[in-house]
Amino acid sequence: MPAESVHRPTRAEISQSAIAHNVRALKAVMGETSLCAVVKADAYSHGALTVARAALAAGADSLAVVTVDEGMELRCGGIDRPILLLAEVSRPEIAEALASDLTLSVGSLEGARAVITSAQQFGGVHRVHVKVDTGMHRMGVEPASLDQVLDTLRASSSIDVEGLFTHFAVAEGTSAADRAFTRLQIDRFDDIVDRLTYRGVVPRVLHLSNSAGALGYPSARRSMVRIGLALYGYLPESWLGGALEEKGQHLEPVLTLRSRVSAVRRVAAGERPSYGRRRVLESDATVVTVPIGYADGYPRAMLAGGAEVLIRGKRYPLAGHVTMDQLVVDAGDDEVALGDDVVLLGRDGDEVISADEWARWANSVSWEVLSRIGPRVSRVVVD
Repeated sequence: MPAESVHRPTRAEISQSAIAHNVRALKAVMGETSLCAVVKADAYSHGALTVARAALAAGADSLAVVTVDEGMELRCGGIDRPILLLAEVSRPEIAEALASDLTLSVGSLEGARAVITSAQQFGGVHRVHVKVDTGMHRMGVEPASLDQVLDTLRASSSIDVEGLFTHFAVAEGTSAADRAFTRLQIDRFDDIVDRLTYRGVVPRVLHLSNSAGALGYPSARRSMVRIGLALYGYLPESWLGGALEEKGQHLEPVLTLRSRVSAVRRVAAGERPSYGRRRVLESDATVVTVPIGYADGYPRAMLAGGAEVLIRGKRYPLAGHVTMDQLVVDAGDDEVALGDDVVLLGRDGDEVISADEWARWANSVSWEVLSRIGPRVSRVVVD
């Protein structure tokens, strides 16, 4: 961890109790379906080990990551529960994955053959989940090739074909077309399962749903759901909250992003602070500097989007462009002091700034704004 992230006042506070709350709330909705906590990308920048431990302690059944390195980090941190690799990994990485007892995903015939070769060389029996492409067209076995892939894997005594899964493209969507396409993906998966059932080769773990699918399409919950964004306290779209409300549940944001005022100056009307001189001060104003910038994951586009921060429980707009390491805030005529707490994401008094607001300001999505919070921002567990 860079030294700056230790001494710099900018920090991300991670609430373990909020993680536990969200796991329990989601399990109340999912019933008997097992919950796989997705902790890829350093748990969406929340800290993979912190989130994994808290989620498992609260009742999550397994974990999912994307890279072998992410899985190895969890194993080195003492995690001994199942960890699924969501993407097919390259041939040189397979041995490391097997050595770390990671569950491999297979999305092609070539990938199946590579896994078999490595598993036979390594020894023992290793779990595999096969991903089938039902319309996302990013990764996965084409349905017409699925029988060949499964037969190839099942012919090896080194492979346990534990799971079959797919991934939704627009499960959070509100349009009729989006909902129809999600139902089409479910139907395609059902047809595949029916065909495999007839052959007597259905894997024992079936999973389709991300957070949106799990909350919006009860019929798609199956054996397991893969919960990402909702684990961190956010809904992919507001309409998905209905499933939680029916069970008297809600989600709590896990991360609060804070810093402190590092400089205060009085600036005359007509001046244009920061690079590019993009915004004119309409009147004399107190302009304060906060030590966080786009290198830390605070998007440069936030100024144009109308971004605000919280100081002493009140919203203030940015006074100019976000720079690499700092931003400037227009505090008007209000009293602000050096060292005052600044909340960039989270609650301060009665005011709350959410990742959903960040996404609107930055013309992005909540997944991206959370996962972009950089390593110079120290992570502090607050409970």
